[in-house]
Amino acid sequence: MVQKVSKIWMDGKLIPWEEANVHILTHSLHYGLAVFEGIRCYLCYDGKSAVFRLKEHVDRLFDSAQIGDIKIPYPKKEISEACKETLRVNQLKEGYIRPIAFIGEGVMGVYPGDNPIQVSIITWSWGAYLGEGALEKGIRVKVSSYTRHHVNVMMTKAKICGNYVNSVLAKREVMKMGYDEALMLDTEGYVSEASGENIFMVKNGVLKTTPLTSILPGITRDSVIQIAKAKKITLLEERFTRDELYTAQEAFFTGTAAELTPIREVDDRIIGGGKPGPMTKELQAAFFDIVKGKNPEYREWLDYL
Repeated sequence: MVQKVSKIWMDGKLIPWEEANVHILTHSLHYGLAVFEGIRCYLCYDGKSAVFRLKEHVDRLFDSAQIGDIKIPYPKKEISEACKETLRVNQLKEGYIRPIAFIGEGVMGVYPGDNPIQVSIITWSWGAYLGEGALEKGIRVKVSSYTRHHVNVMMTKAKICGNYVNSVLAKREVMKMGYDEALMLDTEGYVSEASGENIFMVKNGVLKTTPLTSILPGITRDSVIQIAKAKKITLLEERFTRDELYTAQEAFFTGTAAELTPIREVDDRIIGGGKPGPMTKELQAAFFDIVKGKNPEYREWLDYL
């Protein structure tokens, strides 16, 4: 359950949580065309708070809006500042930030006409997304029967709300079977991504992740790629199959909410030793050092409050 805070930013103003409502005829509620972002703010080792890669997240929000033909009525700078101000007013030293731009009330039917575009920013406290102990012990994953979107069926490079119906169905399916997360294949049968995360695998010292052909360009994914390159880890961005994943020595998910979560099992096959492997732990430790402000080489990734 989302922890209630004091204020929500909505259409340019900070208003009480209870007043942040929309009409039942809000177009996006009926037809799913809206765009959003997931951003994290971390409490750093020095007691300061910093938003991780805020610029990149706001850029992706506007890219998603461009893809979805949604004209956000505020400049990027105002959205960025509103993200930080919403954290400050709610006295959150760390937490999750959810900007969302959606089509408001007006005409109904698939074509939204000139319905207004509304924007809201919500902040709340959010711990380990994939469950208690997931970051330390890893999780159990199941390949879903639901296929990930084709590039000409949905716009896979955008965080469009309607895209996530696919994720909800897949996640519900595997959780009913007792697993922690769903992994989906693309329309050609190759490993794509999870319900809300990108995937990496390790074999014989090589780190591999799916290319950007049909997946969302994850910002945490990009961060891990840059960290791995700096550490001189051999990295490939290429397609792989589910049976290749079964033989991985390590595997992990990346995402703003999931951070860097190890995978200990896929389709009842134990990955490696059934616990986070050395490369996973090395990259995970490096990632958390960066977001906590301990590595000055990545200072530009932190936007302090």
